Amino acid sequence: MTQLSDGEVTLRPLNTGDIPRLAVLANNENISVNLRDAFPNPYTEEDAKAFIRKVTDSSTMLVFAIEFKGEYTGNISLLLGSDVYRKSAEIGYFLGEPFWNKGIMTKAINLITKYGFEQLHLIRIHCGVFEYNLASQRVLDKCRYQKEGVSRKAIVKKGKIWNEIRYAKTRSD
Repeated sequence: MTQLSDGEVTLRPLNTGDIPRLAVLANNENISVNLRDAFPNPYTEEDAKAFIRKVTDSSTMLVFAIEFKGEYTGNISLLLGSDVYRKSAEIGYFLGEPFWNKGIMTKAINLITKYGFEQLHLIRIHCGVFEYNLASQRVLDKCRYQKEGVSRKAIVKKGKIWNEIRYAKTRSD
């Protein structure tokens, strides 16, 4: 898999050496509350091992470790579409809480978006954000993703019903 960098933030393949740090950073309610329920909470080293095994064997999901100044800080991915969506991908990401508000995710999203358009020849990258995740909405705005709409009452998280904010960026944007 490719390695991408802007000099400060690097996206590289996940490896088994990331397991302990992934488990520590991901084992955080402030992370899991903003992600789908498939993301476990609590998050253990066994969860990290299973995740790395799963994505290493996947042909449709490209997952990169995010490094900031050489330190593992989180993950970012593109889930490739199929059939009529084969030129689209869904972006997903998480950043460990100690690294929030440092501009890391903005750089990571810009790197993977450029990679998706230029190397994978995608025409569209999209994602859904839980309505209460204002930080993720801000970072997508900074990366010039367009808010396309609101899927009303589309999310069930922690027993409550929430809206999903849909964002996308196309190669021509």
